[in-house]
Parts: sequence; C-alpha cells; structure tokens
Amino acid sequence: MTSDKAAPPGVDTTRPSIARVYDYYLGGKDNFAVDRHAAQMAMQVTPDGPEAGRACRAFLRRSVHYLAAEAGIRQFLDLGSGLPTRGNVHEIAHRVDPDARVVYVDNDPMALAHGRALLADARTTTVVGADVRQPDELLTELRDRRLIDFDQPVGLLLLAILHHLHDDDDPAGVARRLIDALPSGSYLAISHFYDPGPAQPEVSARARAVEKVFNETLGTGRWRTRDEILGFFGDLELVPPGLVPLAEWHPDGEDDSRQTTTYHTVVGGVARKV
Repeated sequence: MTSDKAAPPGVDTTRPSIARVYDYYLGGKDNFAVDRHAAQMAMQVTPDGPEAGRACRAFLRRSVHYLAAEAGIRQFLDLGSGLPTRGNVHEIAHRVDPDARVVYVDNDPMALAHGRALLADARTTTVVGADVRQPDELLTELRDRRLIDFDQPVGLLLLAILHHLHDDDDPAGVARRLIDALPSGSYLAISHFYDPGPAQPEVSARARAVEKVFNETLGTGRWRTRDEILGFFGDLELVPPGLVPLAEWHPDGEDDSRQTTTYHTVVGGVARKV
C-alpha cells in the first residue's frame, strides 16, 4: 500500500478520503492506513464492501459502453471521478470511438494528481479540479475552456457521488442545475446508496448502520429512498429497466462482483433528456 511519505502535496493522510477508501475497496494501492481503517469499519456491517465497489465499477463500464455504443454519445462529463483504476471512462468510450471526449472532475488532491499524471499526453481527455456542490462555477469553467460542447449531447455521469452530498448540500438542486445545462439527446447516469425502507426491513437496518459508520469515519454518506433517488433524474426518461440494483442494469456476463449484503443497497439507472 502507498505510504504516508509518498503522499502528493496537499494530501491529508490523517483523515480518510472517499476516493482513497473506494480505491482500497477496488484493491488499489493509492490509499493510507486511515482509509483502510474507515473501510474496515464499514465492512464490519457490510463485509462485501469490496464487492460493492466492483459492482459500481462494472455499472460504470456497462453504462458508458451503452452511452457510447448504443446512444451515440461522444462527450462525457464524469463528476466525482475518483482515482484512476482499471476500466476508466475514457478507456471504455475510446473502444467505441477514439475521438470521444472525456472530462473528469474531482476535488480530491490525490485523485487530481494521479489523473493528471495518467493523462499528461492525452488528446481528448482532461482532468478538472472542481467541487460538484458548485455546479454554476463548474459549468462556467467548462464553457470558458471549451471542454464540453453544450450544443451537442453529453453523457453526464454522477456515479457514487450524490450519496456523498449531505441533504443541506441540496443534491437535487445540484442535479437539476446540471441537467438544465444539457441539450436534448443527452443522458444522465446515476449510482447511489439505497435504503429500501419498510419493504426490506433487515436490509434497511443494515443500510442505516453502515450510514452511521460512514458519517462517523468519513463525515459523509447517505442511503436514500427510491423516491429521493428518482427525484435526481427530474423529468428525464429512464432507460429500461429503470432504477435497479447495479447487477441488474444491462448485465453482460462480465461482472465479477459477488454482492450479498450490499446487493439491494446500491442502485443505478440511466435516463435520457428528450
């Protein structure tokens, strides 16, 4: 694992990072003891946390491939992109079209440092340091730098990010502002922690327990209801099968995750702006 001494400038190794905890779940090396401790605390409630991480990554792969290969999307905006790992958005999109444009956005200094190093010579892919909670500033930068053509359809990826916005961050307002900026023919993909409520009381209790751990260690993490998550899509048209457990969205036989306790507590969907 990465040692504290190897941390890039600006990286705080005394507090866990969402991006680095996720990296640990995926078997990466860009994490520190504090991140592993936070992840292991959550795994006491949901032991298959790493499987959930792999399921999230598999959903990213399938949704991006769908958008590029079937929906014809040629520019992608990935917000809260995290640390580079196997199967990055630009790699998936470029298998369909090497000229597809990808803009990664994150506010984690380690994610930015590694992303920029990976993409130093990239022609069609860019990393931007920005906070998703400030969508107007982000949209202005994207337009000013001409990184995204908002006259052409965009694939907006809000994968495993909205559940790290507190309610008072107004995640619905953030999603709405971003959707409003998209032209017709654009798509939105969301994956999100899910609390099934009274329909599955045992699963709901586990979701609340791990939510407590996340907030005590990371200071963030919300397991929301189906209606709350659907609300993030606004009036966009959901692509069948709608909002479902990650493994059930366009399965292709390549998902190597074996979710058990988290299967019903992470959901995803893709929707089109008419």
